[in-house]
Amino acid sequence: MRDLEKKEDLTLLVHAFYAGALEDELIGPVFKVSDFSLQEHIPVMVSFWETILLDAQSYSGNPIKKHKALHELVPLQAVHFERWLALWKKTIAENFKGPKADLAISRASSIAGVMQAKLAGPF
Repeated sequence: MRDLEKKEDLTLLVHAFYAGALEDELIGPVFKVSDFSLQEHIPVMVSFWETILLDAQSYSGNPIKKHKALHELVPLQAVHFERWLALWKKTIAENFKGPKADLAISRASSIAGVMQAKLAGPF
């Protein structure tokens, strides 16, 4: 297996992740409640991870704001973030191995913690 080295790797990772996440019995329904469009979301997530892992500076969104809006529709709980992280780790383990893959897991874990803390706080 190779490491996450270029945008094409991140595209594969994000597509593989969402293929599983959308079918997941716990977090899959969360995507169906919002105005979620996979076609629009994939490039945004690739850009997000490209910025975090490859220093591309291609992402300029506000994930906290997006998840707060989602949280108002479907109260996101720790179990949702745990499942998201488990699916992320599984997808990486099935497709990639190396320092950037490890960093993707580490950063995702941090993001899940920060996101939960922000959503638990006042809006």
